Amino acid sequence: MKQFLLYISFALSAFSSYAQPGEDGPNPKKAEKIRALYVAYISQQLQFSPEEAEKFWPVHAQFESEMQTINRSGLSDLDKQQKILDVKKKYQPAFGRIIGAERSNGFYRQNDQFREKLTRRLHEMRQERNGGGGMKPREGIGGGGMRRKNGSGSPQ
Repeated sequence: MKQFLLYISFALSAFSSYAQPGEDGPNPKKAEKIRALYVAYISQQLQFSPEEAEKFWPVHAQFESEMQTINRSGLSDLDKQQKILDVKKKYQPAFGRIIGAERSNGFYRQNDQFREKLTRRLHEMRQERNGGGGMKPREGIGGGGMRRKNGSGSPQ
């Protein structure tokens, strides 16, 4: 299990840049490689049998399509979160019939974990590409940057 997580971490490191759009937009080949990593990650984490995988992924494709529609909508954040929850509730019974209720709940956790790892890695790679290193100080509304609590104006 630890070896698989190490492999996924390495693979995310190697391929996460593929999710970043180029000057001409997203690269379908790069997106497909990330998609393959996602399928491998979810399949391994939930320990799908071949029969379960055969039934799960078509339902997942419908789920993902609805999620993408919501994410592309112009809804407010709160409305978007509600729609996402509604879609998850809609697909919960379908996923449960295929892989059981416990692993169905696990799917949502693993899905979120994969996306968090990918997002974190993309962020790290952008920082490395943009001169690396630590965080840049944030500027407040007044443009004063970060200040100590004592009000000295010195950066922290």
